[in-house]
Amino acid sequence: MSLCRAIKSVSEISKITFFFVLVVLVSGRLVAAEEKPKPQVLLINCNIFDGKSEKLSTNARVLVEGNLIKSVGDAKLKSAKQAEVIDCAGRTLMPGLIDAHWHTSYCCAPQSTVVTGDILEIAIRGALGSEKTLLRGFTTVRDVGGNPFATKKMIDAGEIPGPRILPSGPPIGQTGGHFDYRPYQSVPTNPADSQWYWYSVGLMAMADGVPEVIKRAREVMRMGASQIKISSGGGVSSVYDPLDVRQYTFDELKAFVEVADTYNTYVASHIFTDEAAQLAIKAGIKSIEHGFLMSEKTLQMMKDNGVWLSIQPLLNDEDAFEFNDPGSTKKWIEVTDGTDKIYKLAKKVGVRIAFGTDMLFDAKLAEKQGVFLAKLKRWFTPYEVLKMATSENAELLKLAGPRHPYQAGPLGVIEEGAYADLILVNGNPLKDINLVADPHGKFDLIMKDGKVFKNTIK
Repeated sequence: MSLCRAIKSVSEISKITFFFVLVVLVSGRLVAAEEKPKPQVLLINCNIFDGKSEKLSTNARVLVEGNLIKSVGDAKLKSAKQAEVIDCAGRTLMPGLIDAHWHTSYCCAPQSTVVTGDILEIAIRGALGSEKTLLRGFTTVRDVGGNPFATKKMIDAGEIPGPRILPSGPPIGQTGGHFDYRPYQSVPTNPADSQWYWYSVGLMAMADGVPEVIKRAREVMRMGASQIKISSGGGVSSVYDPLDVRQYTFDELKAFVEVADTYNTYVASHIFTDEAAQLAIKAGIKSIEHGFLMSEKTLQMMKDNGVWLSIQPLLNDEDAFEFNDPGSTKKWIEVTDGTDKIYKLAKKVGVRIAFGTDMLFDAKLAEKQGVFLAKLKRWFTPYEVLKMATSENAELLKLAGPRHPYQAGPLGVIEEGAYADLILVNGNPLKDINLVADPHGKFDLIMKDGKVFKNTIK
């Protein structure tokens, strides 16, 4: 054998050996991965509200495997030998709650922070507040304004505790609109002016005219938004816009909707009044936030066009929002005077209603998230309240289509294949909705994504 042929033979043998070793290593890793079981939790002796049915399933079992519900029932669960067992002892197991109008960035920072603070303080307060949100039983929130992207990223990675977040990113408004919180001296502007600080860091955004609307909407989607949030009507907490004004022209509204459509998602808009709402509906907006001053005609128009009413049980009561500006206080009273009427009309018409809270600039008030949910008893049965805050809110979130960040299973329900976001209530909230107003005393177990974040069961 020549030296060249010998070298070639050795080379071929080396190649075969290399590939054999590679196959063995890969196979070993695959086998190891297959052999490593997902952690299991078996909840026994539960009475289950599944998010949909008015009747509790009694003496039931739920098997959680990894971050999903593996099985619900009895017979199928007898072979779960490796599971950690939690005896519910007759408590009520229900899906984690969903807040469809939440502000991670605004809820827990005092209003003075917007004047004297910076984005780092806003972000830190939002992250700290997110753990408290989760421990109130809200395992998912639709964030309709702010810059929660870093908080969401760290929550999803398991680095900090908090709810699932479907972010809208910075809410977009026009000059002089609801999100124009700039100082009085900020206008007139010229093209050479730099952006206001809170616009430059993405806490909110401004766009005027169709080209700028398209650009800002695309920027928000680039940041990772699930849906686009705008204001097309007057606001309470803002100074320069009376409640009756329409914000954005029809062409501008259509531009927002068209950009959202190119991303296969939708637009939600802050609106209180009929004129603004009807224009938004015609433009294709699918979620009207607030809507306290709308008429039955507008609600019927919403129903006919598949538009959601995302409304909050805000009343001028002991939990009323407080404002430094007397004009905002006056507008608050005008808006909340319409709360009772709009809930009754919306229920009569049959428009789809979502529950949210819209907590702003008050960490103590944010602690009453469950209290606000319980306020719905004024218009709905406990079953209707719980269904709205679980499976029905989850239906609204689905409007985000492929931009919905949590698609491994359904939210807001207890069923096979759903996300394991669960609350164990000491009592029956289908009989006493006030139990949800006391999450620290009545929620004995809180699980999100298959992980237990609270367990006080002895």
